[in-house]
Amino acid sequence: SPTRRLFSTSRFSPKSPLCSLSSNNNQLIQALCKQGNLKHALQVLSQEPNPTQRTYELLILSCVGRNSLSDGLRVHRHLSDDGSDQDPFLATKLINMYSELDSTDDARKVFDKIREGTIYVWNAIFRALTLAGEGLEVLGLYRQMNRTEIRSDRFTYTFVLKACVASEPSPELLTKVKEIHAHILRNGFESQVHIMTTLVDVYSWFWCVCYAAKVFDKIPVKNVVSWSAMIACYANNGKPFEALELFREMILETNDSFPNSVTMVSVLQACAALAALEQGKVLHGFILRRSLDSILPVINALVTMYGRCGKLELGQRVFDQRKEKDVVLWNSLISSYGIHGFGHKAIQIFKEMIDNGVSPSHVSFGSVLGACSHAGLVEEGKMLFESMVKEHGMSPTAHHYACMVDLLGRANRLDEATKIVEEMRIEPGPLVWGALLGSCRIHCNVDLAERACRRLFELEPTNAGNYVLLADIYAQADMWREVKRVKKLLKARGLQKVPGRSWIEIERKLHSFMSVDEFNPHYEQLHALVFKLSMEMKEKGYVPRTDVVLYKLDEEEKERIVLGHSEKLAVAFGLINSNHGEPIRVTKNLRLCEDCHTFAKFISKFAEREVLIRDVNRYHHFQDGACSCGDYW
Repeated sequence: SPTRRLFSTSRFSPKSPLCSLSSNNNQLIQALCKQGNLKHALQVLSQEPNPTQRTYELLILSCVGRNSLSDGLRVHRHLSDDGSDQDPFLATKLINMYSELDSTDDARKVFDKIREGTIYVWNAIFRALTLAGEGLEVLGLYRQMNRTEIRSDRFTYTFVLKACVASEPSPELLTKVKEIHAHILRNGFESQVHIMTTLVDVYSWFWCVCYAAKVFDKIPVKNVVSWSAMIACYANNGKPFEALELFREMILETNDSFPNSVTMVSVLQACAALAALEQGKVLHGFILRRSLDSILPVINALVTMYGRCGKLELGQRVFDQRKEKDVVLWNSLISSYGIHGFGHKAIQIFKEMIDNGVSPSHVSFGSVLGACSHAGLVEEGKMLFESMVKEHGMSPTAHHYACMVDLLGRANRLDEATKIVEEMRIEPGPLVWGALLGSCRIHCNVDLAERACRRLFELEPTNAGNYVLLADIYAQADMWREVKRVKKLLKARGLQKVPGRSWIEIERKLHSFMSVDEFNPHYEQLHALVFKLSMEMKEKGYVPRTDVVLYKLDEEEKERIVLGHSEKLAVAFGLINSNHGEPIRVTKNLRLCEDCHTFAKFISKFAEREVLIRDVNRYHHFQDGACSCGDYW
């Protein structure tokens, strides 16, 4: 390039002996760098009055290879002394070097000192600051660059888009993303698959699934990365149905672009969310055929998928077949046993992990504390929580405190749970106050619920679930005037309760049900069956729990409402459409209500069927009239 030629021209006559000596020194330095002898190369550099651009480039790369910041600073000083730090090519290399050596301040000094930066210099500093998590600084520099004559290229847009997700999501940052999106369109980069795929990822980070889908649909030629990005967007934003549908579309439309390990992780995540066991097994077969079973993130996703689909033994088998296990894989297994209520087994696996030389992570403690909570292992949970600091030198996060509040609260030790909140070393956030509110609902503690809600309404003013829980607690306490007040508040703020939804997989096809879904062709048939079963089970002792209805209605109307709950409809669909002896597996998007819990216990005995229902918190395994949770959930 002209820049490279300008800054590599010798200052000596080609016939001068000094020029010959300089050439020999440059060749020697370059050879030493290639041999990995940086120390000797730096000694020769001190004797070289005119290092070439190539010499400096190899020295900089050698500093990165040796991970030596001190040597990097030495080379930088030499560059500054002879003015070569004004070479845009070498300035770019210096910025990249400092980024690799985790010295962002020095990278910024290089950028600030150069008088005429090219787009490559700008891109280098954008990349360095983004990797360092300085997203807002990148956006400020990007505005500054747009006031110059330098024009963005495809790398610029990629770096500044990634800068938008280097900080916590906010409405202001989303506005910046939309502005950058507009720049991309105005400058004709909408056909660049790499830029548009990054844009899909960024909109996914901001939970803007519709925007991401529109961008994805307009990508003219999609590759496996763009397909995977959109599938991940659906899977990570609570749209597992759409993730699986898009995966099927990918398989049908792409001939030369097979799903890779990244794709499979997202699709397995979608199967786990829906408890789509049969589809998960098909994917497992695909993974084996494509030899993706050696990739650790895929193994982690398989263990999680089987655990969340209610097949712990298959998840355990996948885990056991893997020789090298990292902390993420151990966490997947601990969490799987935890959501099934096997607290002692989860603790045993946690201890095995440590015995195998794998240090627990924050996620490990979150998983094992959650397992203790589901199983009511209060003392074990307290000891594990204390061991975080005493034995492992880890500071508990808000998630760990929330687990402890949940553990104590479920056990009706609300005074201890409150004490933990009051003595926290960090500010209690929505997770902690939400855990306390959930415990108040279980034990109908109105005063403490009101205290928790005062904070939650400040921290999460648009979370309808908190209002619904408070109304539920008031209803349990027969405080109907307060129930009406909370509902008015919910309506005044334009919030709506998340509707209950359940789904079941029959012959690899997913069927979804809602409490009020008159467009479902099976609606009348299923309601009739649930009503018939309830009548027959009443003779065996079933009494509908109408107290879960948050309306002041007569008992007959309340009973009609509870019999229409989505999980009952899904169980009824399973009874009709599955073979006798097959387990009925249902997934619910909210907490399983007390009446549906009782109904499922009776069904498991009355119809002689194994029923598994996974709600938002845990698995309930119903068999012969009993539940694996021991009515503790």
